[in-house]
Amino acid sequence: MAQTRILPPAENAYEYPLLIKRLLLSGPRYNPDQEIVYSNRSKYTYTDLVERIHRLANALTDAGVKPGDTVAVMDWDTPRYLECFFAIPMIGAILHTVNIRLSPDQIVYTMNHAEDDVVLVHDDFLPIIEAVKGEIKTVKTWIQLTDSDAAQQAPVETIGEYESLLAKADDKFDFPDFDENSVATTFYTTGTTGNPKGVYFSHRQLVLHTLAMTGTVASFDEMPLMRSSSVYMPVTPMFHVHAWGVPYAATMMGIKQVYPGRYEPELLVDLIKEHKVTFSHCVPTIMQMMMATESIKTADLSNWHVLIGGSALTKGLCDAGARLGIKMYTAYGMSETCPLLCASHLTPEDLELPLEQQTAKRVKTGIATPMVELEIVDPEGNPVPHDGEAKGEIVARAPWLTQGYFKEPEKGEQLWEGGWLHTGDVASMEPDNTITIKDRIKDVIKTGGEWLSSLDLENLISQHPAVAGAAVVGVPDEKWGERPHALVTLKPGEQASAGDIQNHLKQFVESGEINKWAIPEHIDFVEDIPKTSVGKINKKLIRDQLQ
Repeated sequence: MAQTRILPPAENAYEYPLLIKRLLLSGPRYNPDQEIVYSNRSKYTYTDLVERIHRLANALTDAGVKPGDTVAVMDWDTPRYLECFFAIPMIGAILHTVNIRLSPDQIVYTMNHAEDDVVLVHDDFLPIIEAVKGEIKTVKTWIQLTDSDAAQQAPVETIGEYESLLAKADDKFDFPDFDENSVATTFYTTGTTGNPKGVYFSHRQLVLHTLAMTGTVASFDEMPLMRSSSVYMPVTPMFHVHAWGVPYAATMMGIKQVYPGRYEPELLVDLIKEHKVTFSHCVPTIMQMMMATESIKTADLSNWHVLIGGSALTKGLCDAGARLGIKMYTAYGMSETCPLLCASHLTPEDLELPLEQQTAKRVKTGIATPMVELEIVDPEGNPVPHDGEAKGEIVARAPWLTQGYFKEPEKGEQLWEGGWLHTGDVASMEPDNTITIKDRIKDVIKTGGEWLSSLDLENLISQHPAVAGAAVVGVPDEKWGERPHALVTLKPGEQASAGDIQNHLKQFVESGEINKWAIPEHIDFVEDIPKTSVGKINKKLIRDQLQ
């Protein structure tokens, strides 16, 4: 590292740590009376939000929570969760966002591995706790969350119900300064093999990620997802990478926020209609569920901008959304990256085209966001040409990437081999820096000595008018090594055969997009495609089921 000149500060100069409490300053200043809505249940203002965060901080410290303790949350997407996003790290504790869609055994593993001290648990998840309470080793205090007039009987001894504790707590808390590198949050990746791995993020990382997220979704005219007049509703679970970090950005901006609680597709669409939601983010699976509802047929979605991530945005889904007026954009990241790395970047010329003609650009992985360095490297770690053809692994550097895996230093070293974070995704980069992900390294189909992208095949299959979704995996083949095997779901009321799908794919052979040998011989029609706990296609499970 270069030796540079650093001047000493004035004796009384304030060294300003980048702490999450700083993100709470501006929203209430700009819009103290702006609404934060909880589904069809309740609403309050930003002034109320600040008071409730102070009350929660006092309730937690009264319960014995100290700086460095870990406080776990098991809840749906609610304003309560937003309060926890702030209050828990602001007192110096660590917020553990528990993935409630993991198996009970995996939930126990993550709670013990994270060494949770306190757990805030919603009534809906008490049956899980009842089943595993004897295996939970470190939790000393339980707090109950409820949406009913009276909390359910809990299988563990609690210190009270959330709202009752807040009502009794003082409404002022003096949030301290501390080192900005202090851990603020932790959660666990949803790997399909082995135990989940714990990632963690500091206050400094989350503040910088929030600034970059705001710059990405609020600064560019070509990507006007979040403006001061926007209405934001997350449709990504708040336990999943802090709902992609957007609640922090939305709160910093002081915009209207709508939290839907438990995801029910009809309710989600009704909330969009009632509150005129303009910005959401979700995985493709949730979007497909919403687009299949009756409510969406009478919705004006011409001002709804949606960031799609978690799995690839296919041309079929983007086209279907465009026909409803939905403006979809692609975002890319992972649990280890907090998550933002890359997003769609349209030009003014792109936006002059009809929405349906913008699909080709919208489905690309996009361009690295501010403060992110991305490179495409070969197996030896050498950069490949940025010609749109050469493929390699995406590696990343940014100020908000997890610095390792909690209690697993060897795996952390593998993640950061060569000083770059290795994503495990295969991609190409064009001369204009646009990235297109081809596949996960472990999901590439190796057939006859060639690499075949499962994502490319899924994208092409999705363009058949009867197809709702598709998953393609490689299965062993004595002659070719592997061959593609497709699972397909159909839209309600539609019919198609394997031959129909194969004939549909032949047009892409003729256009040169794929080779003839890429067309799957085996195509199964299924009611549902297996998913992970965060809505991604579970290709390991599919491969296991097919063998």
